[in-house]
Formats: sequence, structure tokens, C-alpha cells
Amino acid sequence: MKIKDAIDDYMNYCIFEQRLSSNTQKSYSYELNNYAMFLKEIGISRIENVTSSDIQSYIKKQTDHNQKASSIAHKLTAIKNLHKYLYRQKIVKSNVAEFIDRPKLQKKLPHTLSTIEVDRLLDIVLETPFDYRNKAMLELMYGAGLRVSELIHLSIRDIDMENCVITVLGKGSKERLVPLGEYAMDTLRSYLDKRNLLCKGVHTDALFLNNHGKAITRQGFFKILKKLLREKELDTHLSPHTLRHSFATHLLDSGADLRSIQEMLGHADISTTKIYTHISDKKMKEDYQKYHPRSKKEGE
Repeated sequence: MKIKDAIDDYMNYCIFEQRLSSNTQKSYSYELNNYAMFLKEIGISRIENVTSSDIQSYIKKQTDHNQKASSIAHKLTAIKNLHKYLYRQKIVKSNVAEFIDRPKLQKKLPHTLSTIEVDRLLDIVLETPFDYRNKAMLELMYGAGLRVSELIHLSIRDIDMENCVITVLGKGSKERLVPLGEYAMDTLRSYLDKRNLLCKGVHTDALFLNNHGKAITRQGFFKILKKLLREKELDTHLSPHTLRHSFATHLLDSGADLRSIQEMLGHADISTTKIYTHISDKKMKEDYQKYHPRSKKEGE
């Protein structure tokens, strides 16, 4: 099979069977087309002629061009998934990418806010409809551990006020139910009472609206967060994801089960959720060094 046909076949599988998000589809397509161009350059036109050495040569080329380890790992993920699919479909006789190691990534612990900092950020004086909206967005993001993409795509129908749960459409178009606490529910009720003032005559089911009556955008939310961080004298380099990280860390610190946190965050693999145990371990060590009376000898 020609390489282009093999990639097209795999991408159709990603779109129609795996139902990967449009961003993931575009990313895989981009990486695999670059991979195909490299194979063409070294004289390979059929997918069954590709060897492990060819893939390693491609990865080495990326390394020589000073590509980041995370970028190379992403390229290799796309390539591995392609060859795994082709082997399962019996288009090729072996999975030549199976035993190629991914580059080791240095795990960075995500930044989180303390509970005091969260309280300061969420202490918004409610005067205008925009204040009610901003308060509800932040309470919901922290109270349900949402990604910013999940927040801005919420509709009114996704909120179950009676059962205090929210239906979230996560990565890979997977739905999950997340419980909401009293703070989030109260701010949502207050915002919904004011929401009509933001509609501007535009009919939309979007939960959070901008000043044009349309669904708020990622960029719009980011600007709101930056403004509030400045006003509250908090680190303006924090991202919307910081609230999600804080949600998970604070739950874990309070004794929540890791599997429950995994479900609420919508992580497909619990290994992704386990990074929050490292944050808690780090905090535990810092607290020990700071507060235990015999953590340090006198005079040190």
C-alpha cells in the first residue's frame, strides 16, 4: 500500500471510529504528512517497506534539528499509532514501531494556588452582570476541575440544578458527570438570573456569554482571568489550567480517592492523575521542614 493511502486509511479510522477531536485529527495529520515526506526523501513509497531503522532515522533527524523532547514524543505517538493500526488491520506483517522508545520527558509539576489564594481570586464584588458571570465561571472551573475548552462549550442544558451535577464534554468527545458544590450552585443560580441581560437579543444555549451575547471564547476567558489576577495581586502568569490543577490537588490533600479525582477530571489513564500525588508529597515535605520542631538542628 502506498504511504499516502495508508495514512488516509488511518485518519479515516481516527475520524469515524475513534472520533478523535478535530485538534487531535489535525495534529496527527500534520505529523504523519511530515513523516511521509521524510520517507519519500529516503526513497520509500510503500508502507510495508518501512523498517524500524527508518523511523529511528526520522526521530534522529528531529533531534538533530533541536526539536524539544515533548515535540518528538508527540511525533512518535502519531507514528506508533499509525503502525499499530496497520498491523492490526493486517496491512503490514509486523509493527515496526512497537519497540521504539519514546524520549524521556522531564515532568514538570503543575503550579497550583493555595486555598487562601483561591478564596482571594473568587472574592468578586457582584455589581454588574459581567461580575456575576465571571464569578460563576471561576467557581465552576475550580469547583468542577474543568478545562477551559470544556467551560466555554457548556450549554444551559448541561447544568442539572436539581441533582447538582454538570455534564461535561471532554477530550475525544467523552461525556462525564461532575458533582457541584454549594458555592458553584449558588453562583450559577445568581448568574442565570442575570444572564438575559447579556443576551443582546441573540438566541443561544451557550451558558457563558460575552458582551455581544455570544458564547465566550477561550481568549475572552483568558483576558478576564488575567485582569482578575492583577486586581487580586496574584501571579498574572497563571493559566486557566491552574484552577483545574488546584481543584485536583486540594481534593487529594483533603483525602479524596485518586480514582474519583480521575473520573472528575476525565483522565483516560490514572497515570496522568498521579502527578497530583507528587505535588502533595512535595507539599508534605515542605510542611515537615517548616513546621516540625525537630526537622532541623539548632544553629543550622
